[in-house]
Amino acid sequence: MKLLTKYVLREFLVPLGYCLAGFVAIYVLFELFGSFSRLMEAKLPFATVLRYFCGYLAPFFHYLAPAAMMLATLYTMWSFCRHSEIVAMRASGVSFVAIVKPLLAVAVLMAGFVAWVNESYVPRRAQWAKRLRAATFNLETVAREDKIAYRNTAANRFWTADALEDDTTAHLLDVRVTVDRDSGARLMTVTADRADYVDGEWWFTNPAVRHYGPDGGEVATPTPELDALGLRVFPSFREKPSDIALQNQDWRYSSVRSKRRFIRTHRDLDARQRRDFTYDAWAQALSPLACLVITLFAIPAGIASGRQSVFRGVLGALGLYFSFYGLVIGCWVLESRLALQPVVAAALPYVLFLAVGLRAFHRQR
Repeated sequence: MKLLTKYVLREFLVPLGYCLAGFVAIYVLFELFGSFSRLMEAKLPFATVLRYFCGYLAPFFHYLAPAAMMLATLYTMWSFCRHSEIVAMRASGVSFVAIVKPLLAVAVLMAGFVAWVNESYVPRRAQWAKRLRAATFNLETVAREDKIAYRNTAANRFWTADALEDDTTAHLLDVRVTVDRDSGARLMTVTADRADYVDGEWWFTNPAVRHYGPDGGEVATPTPELDALGLRVFPSFREKPSDIALQNQDWRYSSVRSKRRFIRTHRDLDARQRRDFTYDAWAQALSPLACLVITLFAIPAGIASGRQSVFRGVLGALGLYFSFYGLVIGCWVLESRLALQPVVAAALPYVLFLAVGLRAFHRQR
């Protein structure tokens, strides 16, 4: 790594760390105001409290990260211009792209990290944190969630379970699965003490299987040997734990992959629901790009604040920041009123502000 790159990274990562820590501290303090007494009464281990706050903050991270990137970029570029460091770098033959390349690289890495948080961490931890708070931080009851239900309309299967064994949906207790024909007539029912998702397949403990004819009447089983087993796998049940979790948790805490799978497997969604769900999936998939888009227009704004006026640069960047998220909200409203297609409504703010950022960036070159 070149000496210049190390220097720019050091000057940028320090304020970025302060900004992220400050935003996280603000959110933690607001949450502590409402739950401090209950946390003290629950006497949770420190690791559990830390896990709770990480899960609580995770859904907001795709807003915190771009804001921290913007403030850190503004400060870094202002500092470089204020001390004439950019002039010295350019006079030494260093291109403008080489100077800001470390900032853009961090923005890309931050976007990747935000995507990982949205896709992997939030679905596993945010829902658990929400249930823990609703259970007044009682660990004995938070892992069990009663009355699980899942309908797979594409395969004509309906699942119910009385409870979960842990905080995943891979271990269901007191399970009942009904399978219908395309005509709507009952084909089969399976009841079992439990169902466990192991190596990509569902294993049922003490299953009781009943078969039905086209007229809906019960008929003799065509597989008596299989039906007599105390532990049986059902390869035809292709539902995944994430599918079941999606219908039994807050939609906001689901991954893009789960949302898209939900849309594919639920043919009974009306046109309005399908549009709204499609928009949510695309908006979540594109949200990490805000780190890069905001950094692009924060770089010239920071230079302007160092060359001309601090207030002009900062207010310009803040104006673009709030304009960007204002346009995101506006496109969402237009999509909800059927004025824009879901994909267009989700992508339009990023396309427009990416163009604005690239134009401002090019002018600085």
